[in-house]
Amino acid sequence: MSKVVAPAPPPPGGVLWSVVGDVRELLMLPAALALQVAHPAVAAGVDEHSVFRTDPWGRGERSLHSLQLWVYGGEEAAREGRRVRRLHRSVQGTDPYGRVYHALSPDYYAWVHATGFPVFQHALRYLARPLTEAQERRLYAEWLQVGRVLGIRERDMPATIEDFWPYFRRMLADEVEETAVLRELIALDAPVPPPGLGPLPVRALLGALWPALLPSFVRIRRFLTIGLMPPEARAAIGLDWTDRQERALVRLGRVVRAVVPVLPDRLRYLPLAREARRAAGLSGPARRARRRRRTSVRCP
Repeated sequence: MSKVVAPAPPPPGGVLWSVVGDVRELLMLPAALALQVAHPAVAAGVDEHSVFRTDPWGRGERSLHSLQLWVYGGEEAAREGRRVRRLHRSVQGTDPYGRVYHALSPDYYAWVHATGFPVFQHALRYLARPLTEAQERRLYAEWLQVGRVLGIRERDMPATIEDFWPYFRRMLADEVEETAVLRELIALDAPVPPPGLGPLPVRALLGALWPALLPSFVRIRRFLTIGLMPPEARAAIGLDWTDRQERALVRLGRVVRAVVPVLPDRLRYLPLAREARRAAGLSGPARRARRRRRTSVRCP
């Protein structure tokens, strides 16, 4: 019997290696999550089985760590993909329309994964730079690889970028809506608990200041969630976005594009990504060492 080969994660130096571990990813994730729960079945699963209300910070940290493993985890990527599928085996129930759902149903599971690509493609226009056609194709191909890591069958994912956009438009036209969970994620009066992460003194300080910080936090979260969601998705869901907000997002993007690229690696990349990039010779010190070697060859 031939050995089953585990699906490989995206390769070092690819588009996803530049995107997923960068701190700008933290600004993109709320839009992807909101687009996922715009599907009624996905929203029902999150509503009934997730701890996003009681432990949003812990859930976010775990989801982010899992995402990092899918891309930077090497052999561990496939193990993490299998763990995610096991975690979702018991997630089932009935959506608001009385339809039975299961988290691993191909249509729903594939949609949750698919939302990452259009959010990356749109958000990078503001926070980094627009992708070239070649980069966009490579990003989609790499995102398909992540789908295979998660156990999504090839027949359940659009095979090419040309196939993806009709699929995406069909989902927007026929499936997504402003669900109750989505409304919670962008509500300005959401009862978000204070962050429970970090050293005890930091947690204590945030807990004391949280009543004053919360209004600004939920406003910024709503702004980024709606603004970094692809415009056609905003329109399909019925989310308002004004010209004034667009100008503010453009200004924010300019600041982010100027600041993030000059940050040292320890501030620019999340820990798992930073270690993987260092091991692959893609870290700042490694790049500088290569430039020095090239210079030493050219200038005797």
